[in-house]
Amino acid sequence: MATSTEVPKTVQWNGKTVPVYPMETVSFDQLLSQEPSEVEKVLRVCETAGFFYLDLQGIDGRRMLDDQKKTLDLMHRFFESPLEEKNQYGLVQPHLGYEPIGSRTGVFEGTKDGYEMVKVSRDEIQKSSPHIPSIIKNSPDITVLENAIASCNIATKTILSALSTACGLTGAARFENSHRNDRPSTTTLSMMHYIPSDPAKDQKIGHQKHTDISSLTLLFSEEWGMQIRPPKSKEFGFVAPKPGCAIINVGDSLRFASGHKMQSCIHRVVPFDPAQHRYSIAYFLRAEDDTMFTDSEGRYITAGQWHDEKFMAFTDIPIMQAKAPKTMLLGGMKEDDEEETEVAPTPAMALGGMKEISVDA
Repeated sequence: MATSTEVPKTVQWNGKTVPVYPMETVSFDQLLSQEPSEVEKVLRVCETAGFFYLDLQGIDGRRMLDDQKKTLDLMHRFFESPLEEKNQYGLVQPHLGYEPIGSRTGVFEGTKDGYEMVKVSRDEIQKSSPHIPSIIKNSPDITVLENAIASCNIATKTILSALSTACGLTGAARFENSHRNDRPSTTTLSMMHYIPSDPAKDQKIGHQKHTDISSLTLLFSEEWGMQIRPPKSKEFGFVAPKPGCAIINVGDSLRFASGHKMQSCIHRVVPFDPAQHRYSIAYFLRAEDDTMFTDSEGRYITAGQWHDEKFMAFTDIPIMQAKAPKTMLLGGMKEDDEEETEVAPTPAMALGGMKEISVDA
């Protein structure tokens, strides 16, 4: 589906009418200037919804949009390469390396995920010889990755700083002081390619519902497919891509660090158009590995431990996922009602939903 400045309130998907949730827009330029009204706004949004658009169209944000375009060009070349070249090192660490399609649980019961992903950690890219596949280990591509990580880092740290100010935090208690560049963390730039898939017949589909491990996630995607379930909502609904903006969502670590006042965003990815390739760039800003906080089980643990445990839950087989605490995949966020079991639609449902979709509604 093409992006549009007119966002519909609903779309037809999977044989039913699905909401398109509105999101507030926060100005990066105004946050950078610490405009009091925008600082108060970003705190309110993080405490009530856990997600928002970040407008990058001002003079200070335009470079990030340029970095996004260059990163997307790199992604196309990478994902169009032979599998053996992409998978040269495999998954080196949970936050570094290549994951082929089908490495995790899919969005529907009995399916695997429908995307491949290459991850470059911020710690790794700062090394003189980063551990990344040879097809993108050249000076031009490394510069693209460095610039993308740097700009995303500036954007997310600016948000953290505004949130610290709005919460009245000072000194070492400020959120950004547990996200220092020179301390080990699992902060990473993840580049994802979702393959065309038909929910009626394919077995590798989308991305299961979850909250992010991160403190903040900055996401670029020009195609539809991301669904969120806001606090107090009864169903998943789509997020419309908005030109000139990134999507920001609060992750588990910031929710924990805020004393569980901020809302971690429950979301998933589904195939919107079965014939479409979908590309997304996600920057996961994560706390330093030794940062301590209280998780949703009441445990006083490190950010590194939470990352490793949740990553294992992501990649476990469904029977093992079911044995993990429910607070793990959803970060302790509660759904207001029990959802019906997600099942893949019948061919009639898929065709009835997919062909009728229009953003001009």
